[in-house]
Amino acid sequence: MTDTPLPALRTARRVVVKIGSALIVDPAEAAPRQAWLDSVAHDIASLRAQGTEVVVVSSGAIALARHQLGLTRPVLRLEEKQAAASVGQIRLAQAWTDALSRHELTAAQLLLTPDDTEHRNRYLNARASLNTLLALGCVPIINENDAIATTEIRFGDNDRLGARVAEMINADQLVLLSDIDGLYTADPRNNPDARHLPVVAALTDSIEAMGGAPPPGYSSGGMRTKLMAARIATQAGCAMAIARGQGLHPLSRLRDGARCTWFLPAPDARSARKNWIAGSLTPAGHAVIDDGAVQALIMGSSLLPAGVTEVTGDFDRGDLIAVLDRQGQKIACGLAAYAADEARRIAGHQSERIEALLGWQGTDELIHRDDLVLFAKTENTPNC
Repeated sequence: MTDTPLPALRTARRVVVKIGSALIVDPAEAAPRQAWLDSVAHDIASLRAQGTEVVVVSSGAIALARHQLGLTRPVLRLEEKQAAASVGQIRLAQAWTDALSRHELTAAQLLLTPDDTEHRNRYLNARASLNTLLALGCVPIINENDAIATTEIRFGDNDRLGARVAEMINADQLVLLSDIDGLYTADPRNNPDARHLPVVAALTDSIEAMGGAPPPGYSSGGMRTKLMAARIATQAGCAMAIARGQGLHPLSRLRDGARCTWFLPAPDARSARKNWIAGSLTPAGHAVIDDGAVQALIMGSSLLPAGVTEVTGDFDRGDLIAVLDRQGQKIACGLAAYAADEARRIAGHQSERIEALLGWQGTDELIHRDDLVLFAKTENTPNC
């Protein structure tokens, strides 16, 4: 137990909600549970009304198409899963579109693979798309791009995808809707002495040992993948909840205090990410900045093109570059939002001029503060 106040869905700024196949698909009908989806859409509308942005990571495409295609065997070949995903994704997207449109919300579909969240350029493109969709008032519906997977598809992997998405968009909460109301010290179905854990302050070895093998059926995530997701999310500074999804209005119940397990974000999560940027990559170029830009960075601002006096190197968008002051001292490292040639063209100009200079409008920053590590001038920074 911890004295740290628990996160609360009613105060969330940005939430990722992961929903598994077993909640979305009625196996008897081989169709979406439309009444349940309608209730979740109502919950999302309520969260939006309180100022919370919501992203949904939704499983269910393969499960929706299995019976339609006659693929009812417990184990499918990879190509059969790909075919089922191609058919089922259309039905899944339409179900979400119908449910959200009843509350005047616009659904947007994104299909991602692990490479999209780990390859730097694709990561930045996906993050920019999601941030733009949220700014436009849309509700992004994300699923793994199973139709083109080149490795074995695992339904439960959307737990990890949900955590990666939460990390990508700097969500402050990740909610995994499940068939159980949180983490127990043992499987409560088999052990009457199992205790519910309302809060997990740190993912210790003993906590991770509580994750078992995936359960049978369409949903194969189980507690094991949820704990994997918790490690990803909490290390990125995001709180995570495992909550019961069965029954109507699961998000409203959670917002009103329904029992769940909250995993608290790691206290050093943000600095850990910054350390990864600083110590794990070799700069592909350099940006020299003026004294005003140096002071702005010290105050916590992003690096804007106006403060850049020189750009060297050959780098792409998303590559790591070092930031130098006028004396040539390395004061920061960060991930560039523009390729080298583009950065050179906008260097020294106000952000309002970017579209005129490049012919398209990108971000206002050359390096966003979330992607930048600032060093003390006396600090030894061997990689940057």
